[in-house]
Amino acid sequence: MLENHINRLTQLGLNVYEAKAYTALLGKESFSATQVADISGVPRQRIYDILASLVERGLAISRPGRHGTKYAAVSPKSALSALLEREQQRLSRLETMTNELVEELSDQYQEGKEESSPLEYIEVLRGRTAINQRFAEIQSNCQREILIFTKPPYARPPQENVEGLETLKRNIQACSIYEYSVLQSEETRQAVDFFIRHGEEARFVEHLPLKLVIVDEEIVMFAMEDPIAGRTDLTILVIEHKQLAKLVKIAFETLWSRGESFEAACSRLEQSVGN
Repeated sequence: MLENHINRLTQLGLNVYEAKAYTALLGKESFSATQVADISGVPRQRIYDILASLVERGLAISRPGRHGTKYAAVSPKSALSALLEREQQRLSRLETMTNELVEELSDQYQEGKEESSPLEYIEVLRGRTAINQRFAEIQSNCQREILIFTKPPYARPPQENVEGLETLKRNIQACSIYEYSVLQSEETRQAVDFFIRHGEEARFVEHLPLKLVIVDEEIVMFAMEDPIAGRTDLTILVIEHKQLAKLVKIAFETLWSRGESFEAACSRLEQSVGN
């Protein structure tokens, strides 16, 4: 219980020694500094600094006397309310500073975006975190249409694609072509069915050449498989190039015309399992 109290006091802004000293002071009317050190476990060479800090913060009071200074705890209601108020003031200052910093850095960010190099329209992403963050940003910025080739390995499984649902809520035309293998997992199949019921258009094919996203006929995002056999590392290229996007969309539409509906693909899966 004592350790729990100390942990929670540190969350209100005290350090561990201050928390230990304050809880020790609650034991009786008053203590000498040496007694507080012995009870709390705070090193004697630190106890006077710690007690002075508690007095300054309003958690303790000092009582000079003929036999030395005694220290007493301020009631928890008053002391902890004061700590909470200080933390709230600190957070308010942080919020103000953050808002100011966002405004200042946003100008710098926009100026930086205007600076471009000859290959600025090409990004190379590695690592699931970076890939997921960029894909989420691309989905959130989509204005009209998003076309997707979905196949494993996934940087984020379909059932975890929260941004995809938000895209559908914005009435964006969303079309996905899946490999049949996506239906072999019950959890993934239910996720695909969920997206279809919420407005996604879907087709299913035996094999997709790569993972691909086309957004608003402007951005192409696709995976480059590792050439070393057995490696599953993901490397994603993002290219903002309208002519390329329109060309790749033709390939998407060709595969779409050959694909099967969700119902037909599920029926195919059931037949293969039955056989």
